[in-house]
Amino acid sequence: MATQLGLQRDLELRLRIEVLMAEYVHCIDDDRLEEWPNFFTDEGIYRITNRENYELNLPVNIVYCNGIGMFQDRVSALRKANIFEPHTYVHITGGLKILESDGTTHQTKSNFTIFRTMAEGDMSIFACGKYVDQIVEQGESLKFSERTIILESRQIHTLLVIPI
Repeated sequence: MATQLGLQRDLELRLRIEVLMAEYVHCIDDDRLEEWPNFFTDEGIYRITNRENYELNLPVNIVYCNGIGMFQDRVSALRKANIFEPHTYVHITGGLKILESDGTTHQTKSNFTIFRTMAEGDMSIFACGKYVDQIVEQGESLKFSERTIILESRQIHTLLVIPI
């Protein structure tokens, strides 16, 4: 009985995390970027790095946001100040692995590929890599306290304006 109860809790946690991740990518893909900061805790960290820097534990980030104010500023700049060619994303995610969980904090890793479509219709693979996340319980919901995006390629496209 205890084993079955433990399995049920594990499946419920996995489902909750998968829902969080699906809602996150749909928020970005549907251009609801003003909602993007809500996926993080008030002191949340969002960083994009490449695999080499991550594996060598180098503090070099391509993008770094720390705290809800920086998230909101990033969205505001994207909407009002940045000049870039219009494009959209479609995320494909999978391979969720729960690395550790103490009941309130969950360490996870998953894969992603992002397809980018330009205004005139050209499509390409924009980025692929891994999400390494620390997710915390906040009341009845889950939020990212840290989201590290590890890009497989060292080549970074100049249109890295929309969150990954």
